[in-house]
Amino acid sequence: MAASRTPAPDATSPLAVGSVGSTQGTAPAPAPILPVRPAPRWRTLLREQGALVGLVVVFVIGVSRYVAFATPENLLNVLRQNSMVGLVALGMTFVILTGGIDLSVGAVLAVAGVVAAALSPQGTLVALAGGLAAAAVLGLVNGLLVTRARIQPFVVTLATMIAARGAALAFTGEQSVRVDAAATGLSWLGRGTVGPLPVPVLLLALAYAVGWTVLRHRPFGRHVYAAGDDETAARLLGLRVDRVLLGVYVLSAVLAGLAGIVLAGRLGAGQPVAGTGWELDAIAAVVVGGTVLTGGRGGAGLTLAGVLLLGLILNLLNLEGTISPWWQWVVRGVFLLGVVVVQSRVQRSADG
Repeated sequence: MAASRTPAPDATSPLAVGSVGSTQGTAPAPAPILPVRPAPRWRTLLREQGALVGLVVVFVIGVSRYVAFATPENLLNVLRQNSMVGLVALGMTFVILTGGIDLSVGAVLAVAGVVAAALSPQGTLVALAGGLAAAAVLGLVNGLLVTRARIQPFVVTLATMIAARGAALAFTGEQSVRVDAAATGLSWLGRGTVGPLPVPVLLLALAYAVGWTVLRHRPFGRHVYAAGDDETAARLLGLRVDRVLLGVYVLSAVLAGLAGIVLAGRLGAGQPVAGTGWELDAIAAVVVGGTVLTGGRGGAGLTLAGVLLLGLILNLLNLEGTISPWWQWVVRGVFLLGVVVVQSRVQRSADG
């Protein structure tokens, strides 16, 4: 009787793979690793320095179209007008880098200006300290509610915005509070100059220099980025995230308070309606600059570029003279939306 013969293994069978006599198949060869193509330079530039590129483009357009645009008087006026929004935007940058938001900065600005004006008969130092202290207290309330009560920053700061604005209106009887002549320092903060440079511009430059240094070279700045990038991981690493969050909300309020005091000095009065809508301007400057609303990515220098870019665009619209203030808001809104869309696409392309 003929012995049975085992059929030859098929070419696709595991027995057909490997060395002769082996009954164990070997793993398939790994797929070749394809080289990763680097992102185009223009895309990297837009992702990292998009606001600066836009700033250069807008400046070139202004110089080529308007004779008065590049004059020292006009440029200093742009810097002076945007210096107070710039201070608010710097504080907003710290908050957004942690993944939060602060909608109360406009109302905090008004409270600080009103308190400083009310205390101005006691002198500049008392007025300045009182205004900043009032702002710091409001920031502390925001921070404690976010860190202790675990309420979302949007809800907390929205409630603070409403309450602080109402308190300012009730305290003043809906009237402006005049800055007393005894507080000459407040007037100097708002209207003074050091050489050719307005004092508000110098304050803006100093604040951003300190803010950039803190974010780039100090432990607190690194903790801000860590909290915004991954709060859970930051806590596991032993970082005191609650203390960082508390600090950024107090800092945001103090910078908004400083802006309110400077504005009161410039106008000669603290106004309870001052700063209405400035929280939106500050957020717009931060976003246009390239700081991500989800936190962990951005910086003070980018925000300054965003502040200047929006300020120059508004200046160009004013120089044009044919666009009403209401349509200027429409143009700015469309521009902001366009910037966000472009940044989102560039970022997705870089991540993918």
